[in-house]
Amino acid sequence: MGRDYSAITDEILKLSELLYQDNRITPELYLEHKVYRGLRDLEGKGVLTGLTKISEIESFKMVDGQKVFIDGKLYYRGYDVQDLVNGFINEGRFGFEEIAFLLLFGELPTADELEEFKSLLSSYRSLPSSFVRDVIMKAPSSDMMVTLARSVLTLYSYDKNPNDISIPNVLRQCLQLIATFPLLAVYGFQAYEYYLTDRTSFFIHEPRPELSTAENILHMLRIDSKYSKLEAIILDLALVLHAEHGGGNNSTFTTRVVTSSGTDTYSAVAAALGSLKGPKHGGANAKVIAMFEDIKANVKDWSDKDEVRAYLKKILHKEAFDKAGLIYGIGHAIYSLSDPRATIFKSFVEKLSQEKGLHDEYVLYAIVEELAPQIIAEERKMYKGVSANVDFYSGFVYNMLGLPTELYTPIFAISRIVGWSAHRLEELINAGKIIRPAYMSVQEQKKYIPIEER
Repeated sequence: MGRDYSAITDEILKLSELLYQDNRITPELYLEHKVYRGLRDLEGKGVLTGLTKISEIESFKMVDGQKVFIDGKLYYRGYDVQDLVNGFINEGRFGFEEIAFLLLFGELPTADELEEFKSLLSSYRSLPSSFVRDVIMKAPSSDMMVTLARSVLTLYSYDKNPNDISIPNVLRQCLQLIATFPLLAVYGFQAYEYYLTDRTSFFIHEPRPELSTAENILHMLRIDSKYSKLEAIILDLALVLHAEHGGGNNSTFTTRVVTSSGTDTYSAVAAALGSLKGPKHGGANAKVIAMFEDIKANVKDWSDKDEVRAYLKKILHKEAFDKAGLIYGIGHAIYSLSDPRATIFKSFVEKLSQEKGLHDEYVLYAIVEELAPQIIAEERKMYKGVSANVDFYSGFVYNMLGLPTELYTPIFAISRIVGWSAHRLEELINAGKIIRPAYMSVQEQKKYIPIEER
């Protein structure tokens, strides 16, 4: 009989108690030694750990020596994301591939450069022979982020130059991963559905070279390969808005830390996937969906602001939903008055809700977006404002698109692999010392005790 790796034995429980006894560090010690937990200062702002040209976030301006909070801004390579979105939307184009070019190379592509780049990505949009059968379909996982990470690490074995960290080779690896992430995620989900659920059929749609990344995701995921133009536009927009975010987010910082060790691309990306998998990072939009399902089940009139307000207070007071005291999708570590990604998303979300016959749900989202910051400000001590973040609407969008919740975070990864790639390349180009922050020991020193005297 094989070992049950999920079993918690009495021995493990006993050792766990020992762990708690000898590893607990009181919060007061962090304050005493001026150690910023989570690399955030006392106001929640990230501690500066590096320099980048890739993206920038603005949430405040200094006026006469005072910090004044402003509507959030996000810049890709110096360009306001709002302007970039307006550009490709007004010109009737999908934007993700153009934004990938911009983030990687620092310049907006010409029409010819963009077509060449899209053609290059299309040529890479395939997996090694028998990879789906031998890797993805064997031992499928219920967690698609685990499936993605395992697939990425396995691709190392199919690369003839996996450890070569010269810029041309790493660029080639990054472009191949950007192109194949949608296949790894969607095919991994199809295997999970077939082997671990009640679904009785298994299908694989190969990507089509003339389609954009967003279109190919919908084409590969749906059994009939059908989707509306608005659906593809909004999924493309989601990919654009999640592609990069300032460099200091957990998964991108992980990419740079691991890259600084000189390791291979596959190991660096697998580490970033492990970070993004965490519910405090990439899994937040699924939590928003779960919270709204709870609100819809317990609020009779979704348009009654007083009733919605009363229930949001229950959530904040740990009396409802998951009893965590959090209104998910509201607030951000950096933004205060607004998250520009949520602002951009909002108008398109309303259009999609009308197409899907879900406008009443959109109205509920809009009411929560309006009331939640007010309630939080009334009940909690705030050093800056709070507003809806991108996760607030992205989960609703994915739900309306009929995307399975298992793919919410992988879709984030399909987008963010672009940012990770840009930061890996920037770290290698400016290769310096291995990133090694310091930790202060607060453990008293002890004398060795022979085993018979313990």
